[in-house]
Order: sequence, then C-alpha cells, then structure tokens
Amino acid sequence: MPIKFGTDGWRAVISEEFTFENVRLVSQAIAAYVLAQNPTNPSLVVGYDTRFLSDRYAAEVARVMAGNGIFTWLSRADAPTPAVSYAIVEKQATAGVMITASHNPPRYNGLKLKAAYGGSASPATSAHIEQLIQQQAEEGIQPRLLDLDVALAQNLIKKFDPAWAYYAHLSNLVDLDILSGGELNIVADGMYGSGRGGDWGGVVTRP
Repeated sequence: MPIKFGTDGWRAVISEEFTFENVRLVSQAIAAYVLAQNPTNPSLVVGYDTRFLSDRYAAEVARVMAGNGIFTWLSRADAPTPAVSYAIVEKQATAGVMITASHNPPRYNGLKLKAAYGGSASPATSAHIEQLIQQQAEEGIQPRLLDLDVALAQNLIKKFDPAWAYYAHLSNLVDLDILSGGELNIVADGMYGSGRGGDWGGVVTRP
C-alpha cells in the first residue's frame, strides 16, 4: 500500500500500515529531503506524544537521521506539538518531525513533517516526500540506520527538553502576571496526553 500524506502529515493504524518498517522508509525519504535542503549542516528536531509506541517510533526516526549524518535533537520525553514546533525555530533546525496522530482514534499513530519555520510542511513538500518514498522502492534503497546508543555517543543525536524554551517564548507573548493575579478558577485535565503533569499543566486553581 502506497504511503500517502494527508492534511498535516501521514497517519495510519498502528501495526497495520503504521509500522516500524514504514516509519523507517518515510524517515529515509525525509532524510533525503533534509540533505537536499541543507547539505552542509543538516539538523532535525524530533518530538512525540503519549500514543502507543510513540517514543519508539521517534527513536527510529532519529536513528535514520543519524545513519544519514543528520544531527537530531530528540525530545527526552513526550511533549505537546507546539513546543516541538517552537524548538525547530529555536534550534534553527532544517526541519522537524512530530510523532502524533492528533485527533485520530487511539488505534492510529502518525508523523507530522514540520518545515524550518515550525509550521506544517507545504502540500508540495509532502508530495515530494511521497515521490522520494516511491523512488526508494523502485531503486531498492533501504533506510540507513545507526544504533541509538552509538549515535548518542557520537553526538549525532542529542536528547533535550523542549519545555523551558517554549515557556520563555510564551512569557514574551502573554502577560503571565495578569493571569496569575486574576480571580480565576481553572481545572485543566490533560488526562493521558502530553499536556498532563507538573511540567506542562494538570490541575490549576486560582482563588
């Protein structure tokens, strides 16, 4: 089955079409795209959400990038998509990948390709990635992989926390003192998403 990008990336059912093998194939096409965009100093930011195996899929993306000589910032834990998008700009990366199926049902996972400006890749870029995947299949090109621990030791992959740079960015956009001083009672339930917990949110109350 051909891999097709839809609105804001590629999504498919886990273990049917969304497999480790296919994630590697897509990652190899993205690596070719990144190298064409920046052949001298290519880099990528990779993040992921709390979906089943998202951390493993993200690691596979990073391994393929390392196998192609592309430096990768890999989120050390699940993170919201906006934080990962901002990290692409903050790190001045060539592009980014977010492993998430967004609003799709739990049996899905997905891969969002982000441009250097942090937003979604254009339809033309997505179509180009599809062409590269097809070209790889026709030419028998297999994903180039590097062991994760080796890539970390060689500094081809660096784990990072996208949270604090994003917090700082938000504080420049929103007057947090006004929000803190307001008479607000807010309950935010992140459930099992990447917005849960003390680092990103959870339950907030203001008297």
